[in-house]
Amino acid sequence: MDVAHVNPFIESFMNVMPQLGFAETSKKGLAVKGQELVCSGVIILVGIVGTLKGNVVYRIDTEHAKKIASTMMMGMPVEQLDDMARSALSELSNMLTATAATGFANLGVSIDISTPTLLSGENISVKMSSKQVLSIELLASGIPVEVLISFEG
Repeated sequence: MDVAHVNPFIESFMNVMPQLGFAETSKKGLAVKGQELVCSGVIILVGIVGTLKGNVVYRIDTEHAKKIASTMMMGMPVEQLDDMARSALSELSNMLTATAATGFANLGVSIDISTPTLLSGENISVKMSSKQVLSIELLASGIPVEVLISFEG
């Protein structure tokens, strides 16, 4: 996988999160993971087709997901991941991935994205579309969000 394919996702996060009420954004780390992932918390999967094919997964632990949903909903308390909170988190992944798609378009790479699929629970097994998966840990006002990127070929 080309590491240049990471930059549109990082730039998207750095641009979108402040618009949603997160004052500080930063990149904490970058790692390579295998194709088989076991995740807990909230996992949002978005498919990618076009010049690049694959998927991106946003992983957030449950308590942090509640904080993100609360911030997105103008500070409304989120005690559980109800339909409204899940909708906010799905919309976040949509905004982040669509903004990254625009970043790719600016590089001459045309992609389309699928509707997000949100899963939550413990020890969820996810098989990504490529053997190597790039993991970016990003922070929004101290809240960690892991972005897992997998492109075929």
